[in-house]
Amino acid sequence: MPLSAAAQAAFTKPIVPCDGVNCTVCDVATLAQNLLNAGIYFAIFFSAVLFAWGGFKMLTASGNTEQYHQGRSIFTSVAVGLVIILGGWLVVDTLMKTATDGSFGPWNKVCETVLSYFDHLYA
Repeated sequence: MPLSAAAQAAFTKPIVPCDGVNCTVCDVATLAQNLLNAGIYFAIFFSAVLFAWGGFKMLTASGNTEQYHQGRSIFTSVAVGLVIILGGWLVVDTLMKTATDGSFGPWNKVCETVLSYFDHLYA
């Protein structure tokens, strides 16, 4: 339940943050963050479905080793894919946070960080 509540809270805002041609660079950063969040939520949801499918195939194998190995292969592939997706997210997120002077938070805070940096320089 907490994941579905978090997913519902995450999708209450539109993915595209601007209207028509009134987009700025900050809106592009917000769009990237929104797409990344949606992709992670969908990847976790589909991995849960595929884990269930692999488990079902393994449980209903009834001595059929080929079906059991198919279920095990699904489990392994989904686990490796999920590790790759979350590892890639971690690498990109760490690079973005490092590029913004180590300030932690979502990517759409990049513009706030950069703008406050320039305000501090020219104040």
